[in-house]
Amino acid sequence: MKGTYDFGLVGLGVMGRNFILNVADNGFSAFGNDLDPEKVNALIEEGGDTKKVDATTDAKTFIEALSLPRKIMLLVPAGKVVDIVIENILPLLDKDDIIIDGGNSFFTDTDRREAYLAAKGIHFFGAGVSGGAKGARLGPSIMPGGNREAYQHVKPIFEAVSAKYKGEPCVAYLGPKSAGNYVKMVHNGIEYGLMQLTSEIYDLLKKGGDFSNEELHQTYAKWNTGRLQSFLVQITSEILAQKDALGDGHLVDQILDKAKQKGTGKWTSQNAMDLGIPVPSIDIAVSMREISALKEERIKADKLYVRPKIELMDKAQLEKLTEEALYFSFIVTYAQGLHQLAYASNEYGYELEIAEIAKIWRAGCIIRAGILADITEAFHTDKALPNLLLSPSFIEKVQSTVGAARELVAYASKNGIPVPGLSNSLTYFDAYTSSRLPLNLIQAQRDYFGSHTYERLDRDGVFHTEWEA
Repeated sequence: MKGTYDFGLVGLGVMGRNFILNVADNGFSAFGNDLDPEKVNALIEEGGDTKKVDATTDAKTFIEALSLPRKIMLLVPAGKVVDIVIENILPLLDKDDIIIDGGNSFFTDTDRREAYLAAKGIHFFGAGVSGGAKGARLGPSIMPGGNREAYQHVKPIFEAVSAKYKGEPCVAYLGPKSAGNYVKMVHNGIEYGLMQLTSEIYDLLKKGGDFSNEELHQTYAKWNTGRLQSFLVQITSEILAQKDALGDGHLVDQILDKAKQKGTGKWTSQNAMDLGIPVPSIDIAVSMREISALKEERIKADKLYVRPKIELMDKAQLEKLTEEALYFSFIVTYAQGLHQLAYASNEYGYELEIAEIAKIWRAGCIIRAGILADITEAFHTDKALPNLLLSPSFIEKVQSTVGAARELVAYASKNGIPVPGLSNSLTYFDAYTSSRLPLNLIQAQRDYFGSHTYERLDRDGVFHTEWEA
């Protein structure tokens, strides 16, 4: 058994167990490791009699079972646990062995770990894995970054286990250092935005059109056959059809409206602010989860204020407007996230190719959508494209749907229906496409109270005025 297994994996929770079984299904022998004997036994039992899968609780046995250079993936919670696992196995490793962090680690932690391990002759890279437990088993989208040469040893395995889009693997080497974890972080930020938008459209249809759950299910299912085809629209249609096994009616109506988060959306938003890149559709999605957590306060506030009486819209008209507005806001949210990736690539030396990123998101991952094929083509056509909204191929897509977003934001505002994701997407679009913004006044104010200076339109240089009181 010593030195015979192609791939090792530490962390045999649902994601880890499914990923290692996926590896074995695709012809590679895989050995697992976990401190929990029950998880080890569960993997061995699910692996059956095949010699392709085995597992142990003992780190030494685990390391000795792997062929050189050892390829060890960690699917453990981000943070200190990753460092603990590394320190546990490090004394057992040989020069040029490879450790892959497949969790949602913060990108600066990945940079720190890579430098630390490189000094010891060990390769380390982060690989974002998207698709949830089901994706891990049947084919995720994988976003690796780090040492290019080390990746070549893992490439055949990752290409085999990844999701496929028209036969193409949804995995690609993205760049050096923490490029993989960074791309996965922004992927999750986009995910936050798209989920918020999908929920707002659901709310508009329910409150503004009195759509039943069955009608909502049918609407989202129909949308999933058109230009809104995407994983999130698909599962929304399925969620809306789910009956409540513990009571009457549909399950969605009994789920508490407090959304939780694991931090990746917040990291995306925070880092975008550090870079000076606007991502308001993602920012507000994070904020709305925080507002949702204030359930008790929201109940109290609801009793203190009179809300507008909602004027119902014609169902057919509302369905048309919401489809167009959701398509518009999806485009704008992708545009913001990809803009952040392009800027971060220059700032951090990632050498990212945006077309390649959009390409590996077309299947397997949570934000997979039909529109990503068009996005891939847009960035293939112009590799230096700074923002998707500047692509000639997207002008008509946006122009023909922005009117619906305007109409729905106005309607929602008048009727007291919160649509911050849609509103922020529209505001971002209007601001980004405005050649003149009122920030000249802000610069004047800053110079007035703080002598911060300003620039002029009609001449070069930096100016300060002694403003008259």
